[in-house]
Amino acid sequence: MSKTFVVRFVLGAICACGTWIAFTQPPAQPLTVEKISDDLHVIVGSGGNVAVLSTSNGMIVVDDKFERNVPEILAKIKTISDKPVKYVLNTHHHGDHTGGNAKLMESPVEIIAHKNARANMVKSSQPGQPRITFSDETAVYLGGKEVQARYVGRGHTNGDAIVYFPALKVVHTGDLFVPGGPFVDYANGGSAVAWTNTIDEILKLDFVTLIPGHGNLSKREDLVKFRNSFATMRSRVSDLKHQGKSKEETAKLLKLDDLGWQAAGLFGRSIPGIYDEVN
Repeated sequence: MSKTFVVRFVLGAICACGTWIAFTQPPAQPLTVEKISDDLHVIVGSGGNVAVLSTSNGMIVVDDKFERNVPEILAKIKTISDKPVKYVLNTHHHGDHTGGNAKLMESPVEIIAHKNARANMVKSSQPGQPRITFSDETAVYLGGKEVQARYVGRGHTNGDAIVYFPALKVVHTGDLFVPGGPFVDYANGGSAVAWTNTIDEILKLDFVTLIPGHGNLSKREDLVKFRNSFATMRSRVSDLKHQGKSKEETAKLLKLDDLGWQAAGLFGRSIPGIYDEVN
């Protein structure tokens, strides 16, 4: 058996188990709390951004990082309110956003996700699979407050949900918006072609503040810029493909500096799939 075959087999096995594995063992980072309003905070560091809405009857949380982060997440929530966590809404299935599910489900916490996100977790044998799913949209009402979860299309995966806080004009986008650049998880239904249409649907909402999947709090104009940069990138890939450039050549020649993205890392892993998908 050749070394090349072994490497390809191992890489294929990793993809088959789900891209979430790639997110499960990064270096730990301390968590910090940022205030958006008196009743909405975001916990950042070591995984996806966690939104925390305080209500008189308990806390509604969006995403829960990795399993190892759960004690610190709960400790940070205690600095906001002494009320218990009642609901967790997952933006998608990757382990840096759902890794804490199983631990939190040991207490009376209900996890909610899009049906495709749950299916991706089942396919990957991930722990903490939600007991409640939705197709198009759902809402949680607690302590007189409303939080909406909506499926507005494919992008990062085929199961991305945005979470909307209508009274506060805030949207948690999950990894449909990451300021450092996109990652298209083709193994789990992601699409570079559909992504901009999905962002267009988000932009129809009345919001001012964005909580990205990772990175700093942002504004509506940041999402518009990201959407336009995404369309520019996709057009450049298409142009290079029409020039007869191979995937490898496209990855080397693709101009990204003016977009603030890099061909290395997760975005670089998306380029072959984007090449195949665009016309």
